[in-house]
Amino acid sequence: MAGPERYVLLGKIVGVHGVRGEFKLESYTEPRARIFDYRPWLLRSAAGEVASDGARGREQGKGLVAVLPDIADRDAAMALVGTEIWVPRAALPAPAPGEYYWSDLEGLEVVNLEGVALGRVSHLVATGANDVLVVRDGDRERLVPFVIGDFVTGVDLERQRITVDWDPEF
Repeated sequence: MAGPERYVLLGKIVGVHGVRGEFKLESYTEPRARIFDYRPWLLRSAAGEVASDGARGREQGKGLVAVLPDIADRDAAMALVGTEIWVPRAALPAPAPGEYYWSDLEGLEVVNLEGVALGRVSHLVATGANDVLVVRDGDRERLVPFVIGDFVTGVDLERQRITVDWDPEF
């Protein structure tokens, strides 16, 4: 039996552009314009969730400008500012061997080489040098560099477990 469909956050509407319903978009994809390759979008805001298909956009300067069907003027676009853009996880391509989507790592159990449970991955943080696993166990939080081979010795998505070379007291 399949579980509920998982969604991945890919971007956010951050402003409006012009008077014809276009909006500025912050994309979390690499390259940033790839966000337009994934469909359908699930738009989440304080007002609720709305599915949308048919988003089109382009790079403009240092950002992206996009348009959605049924958004025809500046006021309608302005109402979307702050809305998050989510897509079904199944819409994303399979990662290359040894690569992982952050959303696939979140919630996994983290154990060290001795089998000591350190907690679960709450989220990840990009630091520039490398990504960091934020591992929480109750009130305790550990920051473990996500460097495969040095600190991360194994990722087993089937068993929902990450093995790390990490001192449980650190």
